Amino acid sequence: MTDRSLHSGDPAFLGGHRLLARLGEGGMGVVYLGRADSGALAAVKVIQAEYAHDDDFRARFRREADAARRVDSPWVVKVTGADPDAARPWLATVFEPGPSLAEAVGRHGPLPARAVRVLGKALARALAAVHEAGLVHRDVKPGNILLAADGPRLIDFGIARAGGATALTASDVIVGTPGFLSPEQATGGGDRLGPASDVFSLGCVLAYAATGRPPFGAGAVDGLLYRTVHDEPDLGGLDEELAAVLRRCLAKDPADRPTPAGVDTALVEDVPSGTADWLPADVVRMIADRSAEMLSLPEVGATIVEGPVREGDPSRRRFLTVVSGGAAVLALGGGAAAWAALRGGGRSAAAEPGWAIGVQADLSGPGKAAGLAQRDGARIAVEEFNARADRPFTLRLTSSDDQGRADRAGAAAQRLVDDTDVLAVIGAGTDATTQAALPVYDAALLPVLGMTAGLNLVQNTRSFVRGRPLHTVVAMKLAFHWQTTSAATPVGVLLDRGGADVSWMTVQMVNFLVRQYKGTTYPRVVPAGTTDLTGVLADMRSAGIKAFVYAGPVDGAIRAAKGMAGFDGPKYAAEPALDARFAAEPAAAGWTVVASAIGPGAADVRSFAQTFRARYGRGPGFWAAEGYDAANLLIRQLTATAGKRPARKALIGPLGKAQYRGITRDFAFAAADGSPPTLKTPASFVHQVLDGAFHYLGPAPDQAPPPRTA
Repeated sequence: MTDRSLHSGDPAFLGGHRLLARLGEGGMGVVYLGRADSGALAAVKVIQAEYAHDDDFRARFRREADAARRVDSPWVVKVTGADPDAARPWLATVFEPGPSLAEAVGRHGPLPARAVRVLGKALARALAAVHEAGLVHRDVKPGNILLAADGPRLIDFGIARAGGATALTASDVIVGTPGFLSPEQATGGGDRLGPASDVFSLGCVLAYAATGRPPFGAGAVDGLLYRTVHDEPDLGGLDEELAAVLRRCLAKDPADRPTPAGVDTALVEDVPSGTADWLPADVVRMIADRSAEMLSLPEVGATIVEGPVREGDPSRRRFLTVVSGGAAVLALGGGAAAWAALRGGGRSAAAEPGWAIGVQADLSGPGKAAGLAQRDGARIAVEEFNARADRPFTLRLTSSDDQGRADRAGAAAQRLVDDTDVLAVIGAGTDATTQAALPVYDAALLPVLGMTAGLNLVQNTRSFVRGRPLHTVVAMKLAFHWQTTSAATPVGVLLDRGGADVSWMTVQMVNFLVRQYKGTTYPRVVPAGTTDLTGVLADMRSAGIKAFVYAGPVDGAIRAAKGMAGFDGPKYAAEPALDARFAAEPAAAGWTVVASAIGPGAADVRSFAQTFRARYGRGPGFWAAEGYDAANLLIRQLTATAGKRPARKALIGPLGKAQYRGITRDFAFAAADGSPPTLKTPASFVHQVLDGAFHYLGPAPDQAPPPRTA
């Protein structure tokens, strides 16, 4: 637990509050947990003595207090007292233990769609109250939003400004937080800021809550400001209904943005009714853990005495019982939001490193379906672990989006490396992104468990453990399946170079094994980017082929299916075709795909599939079960440390020797010739397209019948 005890130089009493503990500290001052004469707990913000002599700073502090008092909303944290003229100016608000939106998303990943809609409606109502008071907040960001079981709270009016008021800053100074400010803020147009600026920031906040990333990216401030002004927001991964609302909020022209009331209306969802069911279980537990931590502070548990409860005000409940995983936890004071650490540039008191698993994947690019499925499957494993009464620590899942691009994979890996809580990573997506990311992970000795990259050229890595079979092994299983079920020959084999390594590795193995089994092949190759397969397919059919194998990207597989319509022989596609877009193509009916990913219809996966559907409201896609297994394998390694937090590098060796029975396969590893540890029993699975979807046929054969004799 973080040490929150008072320091020797801290005051014991201030403004009618007995100070009990430190909540946070920053360059401008300290936030204390205080108890008022009434017994109510408060977060007491005190500025440093040197700033008390700065008239401009004192004026800003006075404005913050006055502005906050003028806003009346259950979704805005309430000011309970202030004295801007004291020797040490202070401001007190209702104390609310729990995380900010930034903390919650940073530790547990994006919120579910319903939670984002609830968040948006409540914050829209908060902003409506702010604007009705004649104010513009000007710093709506994840760190200024506290999550409570009964709804969010908007905090910090440190830079809020009344219409027509004179700015304390020069007109060309940017006010706000880059990444969550409006284009008019980004261009230094302080005098032109109106309520629409807050709506733009709200759109940024909701996009962050839904995706885990700011809509205009991160990085250098100048580049971020430029993208805010000139680029379209990145809303990849959002459902279209929510994305449409956010696009309006993020319009460049303030006149094109909706009002807060318009946002409230557009987001169709019920606001919380005093229960925690709008938040995912791991965030509810985070709130409960914070509440339990504060209850354990000396003299706090016995001092919770609230005044009269105002009808309809969720922030004035005396107690809030949060039920999660069968355990009831008593939350404090203002109804279970978060304590407000010092706003306006402060930081929370130092915390011990946490326990986290990272996921690097394509979450917004062309392969986002697989990436999101893997991340969501891993999240279920983490949530199940955190629900255990005997868990030795609380684990979080964090993700980093590389958009399926090798040129962004290194930066995505670095984000996970820089998060000191992350002890191991599931990733890193495709063959190309894994190759690009591994030098970063190797330099940090951060272990990586790969579930999707099947390239066999990953050599001399210190951190990588492959949790799936090589592409050549999957291709071998395809050939075994062909030999076992058909053995029709000659086999037409089409290599589409747009499929990169998986294409040539598949074709090479199929060519070799078909000939081993006394069959013949008719191989053909098309360059990457080929969009017309008519000629090459006609040539192959005229050659009298009896079976057909396509190895290339999913869009090429769709073209091949159309071009092979009417062909009566068995038709196979390599693993990249394991995509809903391919199955939805009518001409793909009857095609077979052999892949490393198991199907949700497999007997061992059905229970997980039911849990997934209950958690997300949809069935699991391919790679979700693999993400679940990967997370559970890593959890097993972490719990083997008996609750003592390991160094990252200490996990690499044991992970490469681990044995674990998952729902997708048995995991046991072997390494040779400088290659990373790889599965000893590399199961692959057969899927067939029927009625516009993939149907799971079962494991691919581990061997084929003996070759036919002449």
